[in-house]
Amino acid sequence: MRPITVTAGLLAAALLAVPPPQAAADQTALETIGMLEAQGYTVNVDRIGSAPLEQCTVTGIRNPQRVTRWVNVEDDGWGTHGNGDSELVEIVVSQSISVSLDCNR
Repeated sequence: MRPITVTAGLLAAALLAVPPPQAAADQTALETIGMLEAQGYTVNVDRIGSAPLEQCTVTGIRNPQRVTRWVNVEDDGWGTHGNGDSELVEIVVSQSISVSLDCNR
């Protein structure tokens, strides 16, 4: 087995085993949502109440979903093997997460 295959497999397994992020106690709802978006998540918000987001508190972060696909990566001949082979590598296409807010103020 080529080293790139092992490395790609270990990286994919590590990415899929990452637990969902947790909001810090001192973060506002907007900061938490911004942090998750900065990490590449599409954030789905469900809320109780009608207060503005600035007045909401995060009650839960859950259900991280990751969509991946396999792509064929060609060896350009400059690598260690230099034989023009190709490898299948799993890449993340999209990831989403749900944030629950309490907006009763």
